[in-house]
Amino acid sequence: MAEVQLRVNGVDVRREVPDQTLLVEFIRETLRLTGTHVGCDTSQCGACTVNLDGVSVKSCTVLAAQASGGVVRTVEGLSENTDAPLHPVQSAFVQCHGLQCGFCTPGMIMSVDFYLRKQPDLDEASICHALEGNICRCTGYVNIIEAVRHAAHEMYPALAGKTAEGAQS
Repeated sequence: MAEVQLRVNGVDVRREVPDQTLLVEFIRETLRLTGTHVGCDTSQCGACTVNLDGVSVKSCTVLAAQASGGVVRTVEGLSENTDAPLHPVQSAFVQCHGLQCGFCTPGMIMSVDFYLRKQPDLDEASICHALEGNICRCTGYVNIIEAVRHAAHEMYPALAGKTAEGAQS
């Protein structure tokens, strides 16, 4: 058994789990935070994406014991603003119809949040590159890309007057 200590969505947690417990299992089954999904069992779909120590990771590829001592943020803990129940990325996915069945959405949102915090580039190729580790089986990604742009404008108002190519509109 492994003792796992993490800060998850701002809350310190400590649990003892079997050594082979994946971080995604720890999040879903031990902590009962079910927004993080298991979608493929091959680490290709991205439905299990969370933020671990400031980096976007597929939580099905990390043992909970490996993450011990770290800081995890899941889709449930994304909004830091208590006045707004949704983070700008979450809100943009709703407003721009960037989701259909919703299964991939939490992982997609976590990847988009990481991308926008790292490099808020509105170029379509850059957005597609940032999302290539996340698979949506329902959409053609058009509304997802629009949601990324919408969220970027919300998070970075200085970008609001720029088009995808960076020119003034």
